[in-house]
Amino acid sequence: MAESNKMRDMPVNKLMIRMGIPMILSMALQAVYNIVDSAFVGNMKVGSEAALNALTLVFPVQMLMVAVAIGTGVGTNALLARTLGQENPQKAAKVAGNSLFLGAIIYVVCLLFGVFGVKAYISSQTVDPQVISMGTGYLRICCVCSFGIIFFSMFEKLLQATGRSLYSTIGQVVGAVVNIILDPIMIYGIGPVPEMGVEGAAYATVIGQIASAVLLFIFHKKFNKEFEQGVSYMKPEGRIIREIYSIGLPAIIAQALMSIMVYVMNLILKFNAAAQTAYGLFYKVQQFVLFLAFGLRDAITPIIAFAYGRGNKKRINDGIRYGLMYTIVLMAVGILITELFPESFAGLFNAGQSREYFIDAMRIISISFLFAGVNVAYQGIYQALNGGIESLVISLLRQLVIILPLAGVFSIFVRNGQMGVSLIWWAFPITEFLSCLVGYVLLKRIKKYRVGEITDEKKG
Repeated sequence: MAESNKMRDMPVNKLMIRMGIPMILSMALQAVYNIVDSAFVGNMKVGSEAALNALTLVFPVQMLMVAVAIGTGVGTNALLARTLGQENPQKAAKVAGNSLFLGAIIYVVCLLFGVFGVKAYISSQTVDPQVISMGTGYLRICCVCSFGIIFFSMFEKLLQATGRSLYSTIGQVVGAVVNIILDPIMIYGIGPVPEMGVEGAAYATVIGQIASAVLLFIFHKKFNKEFEQGVSYMKPEGRIIREIYSIGLPAIIAQALMSIMVYVMNLILKFNAAAQTAYGLFYKVQQFVLFLAFGLRDAITPIIAFAYGRGNKKRINDGIRYGLMYTIVLMAVGILITELFPESFAGLFNAGQSREYFIDAMRIISISFLFAGVNVAYQGIYQALNGGIESLVISLLRQLVIILPLAGVFSIFVRNGQMGVSLIWWAFPITEFLSCLVGYVLLKRIKKYRVGEITDEKKG
């Protein structure tokens, strides 16, 4: 197949750019969903401050849903690419089918939480009745209609694994455009559509996600011809599911830890609602920058996994080298933008009382982007080389073991009035730098024991 030949023969630096650019755009547009919602909600005539706080509080659950879907997709991506590299189309069909079965299970869990668990979750972070009402309404819609983002994630990874990342980007663009068009119509009430406020933002988001999922389903059926498709391949097989999650579970945990980290940070900052909102707004900007690294990671993983499946040591090493190089360039651009234009972002969100906290967070935490991007690239490399444990270690360091105790200790000084909230923001660059040092050591180890053992490279 032409796509498989490209994965096998095209120079890695060119292949990574060709695959990476659509994936980077796709991930950036995925981050746009939340930024657009916050920008429109922040400019509501009534209740904008409470609405921004509500979106901050619901964000961890949105991240968690995406984490499970994308993590399952990451495992599917790497396993499918490796299986195609081994020229085993029968197993590839089962991998793809089982991933869709898992998507259905994930949706059922999200649906149940949306019906029964949303209000208790929001109430754990605030006592403001207006924020609780807005957050509950928004999150319930997102959970009940989460099949859009879940199956979009599945089909996106199936297309990326076969080298067709351009189609996933097209689907993401369509969803983003639908979301942007519907946001002002549904939030403010334009034409025959009634004013729905925060719930309008939720409806606009899920409709955009469903549009993306439907389009990618069509692309998957039409273009993924390297393996057979059909309902019969969705029959769950324990061996296939274990292989998917042996790769994907660390990715799920990595993304889920991001959700847990944001939730705990919301609790740490609960003493200051303006700082809490500022952190939520900044996190969406940070997510936009780091999603560029996630997009490139999604090119790094199948390229290296395909080469690993074929036993081609040179292409593995090229994938590692160019993946890290391109990630550093991307993050440098991200740092430049966020350091130069924090006031512009504050104006976009109409941050109000949170403005100064937001600008301070942007100037300090943005320093961490370079190290965070490299850590993301490390995890993509580990996943491609069956390094699930190494990936998990970095995730635990970045989002749990270092960051939360450090921020918690710094918050004690804030409450005693000895230092400003900015001290908490410094926990992020410190954490990413220390994690990056550990990541380098793990990379040397995995290259020695996983890549170094390859002696007979396949040709042709």
